[in-house]
Amino acid sequence: MTFSRHQLADVAALLREAGQREIMPRFRNLEAGSVRAKSGPLDLVTEADEAAERLITAGLRRLFPGCIVVGEEAATADPSLLNTLKDAELAFVVDPVDGTANFAAGLPLFGVMAAAIVRGEVVASAIHDPVGDDHALALRGEGAWMETATGATRDLRVKAPVGEMAGNVSWRFLPEPRRGVVCGNLSKVAGSWDYRCAAHQYRMVADGHCHFLFFNRLYPWDHAPGWLLHREAGGYAAQFDGRGFDPMRIDGGLICAPDRESWQALLDTLLG
Repeated sequence: MTFSRHQLADVAALLREAGQREIMPRFRNLEAGSVRAKSGPLDLVTEADEAAERLITAGLRRLFPGCIVVGEEAATADPSLLNTLKDAELAFVVDPVDGTANFAAGLPLFGVMAAAIVRGEVVASAIHDPVGDDHALALRGEGAWMETATGATRDLRVKAPVGEMAGNVSWRFLPEPRRGVVCGNLSKVAGSWDYRCAAHQYRMVADGHCHFLFFNRLYPWDHAPGWLLHREAGGYAAQFDGRGFDPMRIDGGLICAPDRESWQALLDTLLG
């Protein structure tokens, strides 16, 4: 099965609709009790997450009859849904509000993400910014690009760094002693930060505004869309053990870099 630009445009339009109808009206307007912790204080869900996921899930099933949809909130309630991805003829993973902690805090740094997976292979991705009202899009083998609300597009390309590298390092979910090792090595790169929002971190690295990303926890709704965007923008990514990204594997970490040589240097520097 192939996935077309027209189909990707339909997915992007659906993410925009969720942003306009369910997310932005609640931004900085959440009622008391509408924010809850899931696995811990760093893992939140709001009414916007749940409402947006319902809209996107229903829309994908309407657009692609028979498809499998695995949303973050649905999979939190039923983790066995992850097992449906590998053999599905067409499946979607959906993060209705990536960067929920930022959204709940009133920070305009969150996104809506979806990726299409065909028989275990990520083939298309869309990352929508409800605040800026634009998309970062990618099709496997056809590149990555930005698209504005007016339809204007421009290609995305990673930037090979001259000198030292700076990037996003998400160390919150690293277990000890690895957490201490990575945090102790952060001064060895030119700069590091964590926006608590994979959607914008992947958009940044694919557009050359930072050089690398470092993650530990790998739920597919958080990383399948951005991984494909980065790959199609010319980047290289692999897990800590050197294996390629696998949307069915939720552990093992991930480093995204401009190329294989940079990936190895970051692995040695941060985990050495």
